[in-house]
Amino acid sequence: MEGTRKLFEDLVAAAAPTVGDAAAIIDELRALEDRKAAISARQARLAVALDLVRRREQAALGLPADQLGAGVGAEVALARRESPAKGSRLLGLARALVTEMPHTLAALDTGRLNEWRATLLVRETACLDAADRAAVDEELAADTGTFDGAGDRAIISAAKAAAYRHDPRSVTQRAAHAETERSVSLRPAPDTMCYLTALLPVTAGVAAYAALTRHADTARATGDPRSRVQVMADALVERVTGTPGGITGIEVQLVMTDRTLLAGDNEPARLAGYGVVPAGWARKLVAAKGDIPELTTWVRRLYTAPGTGELIGMDSRARLFPAGLRRFIEARDNMCRTPFCDAPIRHLDHIVPWYRGRETTAANGAGLCAAFNHTKETPGWTSRQAIAEAPLNKGRPGDNPPPATRHTLELTTPTGHTYTSTAPPLPGNSTGSGACFRSAQGGEPATDHAHGSRPLGGPELRAERHRMRARRLGRKKKVAA
Repeated sequence: MEGTRKLFEDLVAAAAPTVGDAAAIIDELRALEDRKAAISARQARLAVALDLVRRREQAALGLPADQLGAGVGAEVALARRESPAKGSRLLGLARALVTEMPHTLAALDTGRLNEWRATLLVRETACLDAADRAAVDEELAADTGTFDGAGDRAIISAAKAAAYRHDPRSVTQRAAHAETERSVSLRPAPDTMCYLTALLPVTAGVAAYAALTRHADTARATGDPRSRVQVMADALVERVTGTPGGITGIEVQLVMTDRTLLAGDNEPARLAGYGVVPAGWARKLVAAKGDIPELTTWVRRLYTAPGTGELIGMDSRARLFPAGLRRFIEARDNMCRTPFCDAPIRHLDHIVPWYRGRETTAANGAGLCAAFNHTKETPGWTSRQAIAEAPLNKGRPGDNPPPATRHTLELTTPTGHTYTSTAPPLPGNSTGSGACFRSAQGGEPATDHAHGSRPLGGPELRAERHRMRARRLGRKKKVAA
């Protein structure tokens, strides 16, 4: 490992480029791009070699033929610091290049293609059998410079045309099968926005877009002040949810500190499934209840350890995670806890399996995506909760206790490589408290038995609000002075 790191450092630790020598800078950029492509080709060969080793080991253990190779994609992903889904795609790309498309692999070796454009050629020939795919690879012969100067669209068009010439039936069947893959997805966008994406048959997509366009044109013609695209976006939400503004009773989990809610603090909040949002936006969402009667806001107190933001655990003797503990772990983990994976939580899993005698607790639970939850059950994978010692408290008597370590999951692959994943900090983790807001659904606030606290409500909540306001006003007076 050390030798590999030294080789990499030698490759990139050249002297800084000479200012004004533009030609030399361009030459080095080109050379580095070629090296990146060659390294991608090497990674493909290594991934296939790992897959072969794993299949042999798993066959020796008696695994069924359809389960051979399980977990290899996740190992590749962790090594390349990618998500498990990306790792599986990279492994599939490697298999196709090494075993069926030697010309494309050679082009990657020499830098005539980068990894993305090699992926395009593999993707557009995925419906062909091995013989036809190899024939297309030979016809296009990317290593001879066929695609020099070509963009992504040109490469896709050439690959599609060649695939159709060699096996029109498979290409036609692939197009028919594509309709079964229609789907809708949601992903974050900057500034508290998101992308709602639908993969649809072309006829359905064109019809939906035309309907929204006609509606927007009509609204604009009657004096609607919104822009055309704003009308289309609002109409989409209203028609899908059936209600103006999209208020449908779906639960929204917003985590913020008490200071952000009550004292106008600027500590950002966190929206489950989205990420960090501005403090002002979060307060506006909570305050929107008065303007939107359909919106019900519930407050649940969450208590965290000083310094780290680690949530105080709650235990259960049940094998399945009960609803309250489930919400607790989802609030703590936010996204899949697999290193480098940011997929939504689909499964709540025992870190050390229940059948090995471990209890269903917050410490022994982790939120995972479905793919990795299955992967970690393959032979050779182990997981545990990593417990680090807190530093000694060298302060004076009465100082705050030393900070604890946030919940940390440690994964070990069949090769013995270890990867750790630490739960993300909650807003305001330095003070040890936060509030979780739930819209449309909710429950009773959780009680912090470990710290002898109880939920705030009525007079207690008003008193806490007054204390926060007094402290904030006191800070302002000091600044003015």
